[in-house]
Amino acid sequence: MSHPANIYCYHCGRQHPSAEMRQIETKGGKKWRCIKSIEATKLNSAQRDAFGKTVTMINRAEHQARVKARLNAERLLAAG
Repeated sequence: MSHPANIYCYHCGRQHPSAEMRQIETKGGKKWRCIKSIEATKLNSAQRDAFGKTVTMINRAEHQARVKARLNAERLLAAG
């Protein structure tokens, strides 16, 4: 059984399974966007802001985890 391909969402900056993505037309051409971010555009401004802040927090946490893992790997290599 194969796993669905992940596609990058230009809006939230994360990878999602293809089933969670839709291709939309933008001024710059067709781009992939996740269903969650598309649905968030239908909410009121306070809810959209909350969604955006949540996505930002998730992206920051993932970035910090990647940086920490890279630094730990570099320390291990330097000590070896």
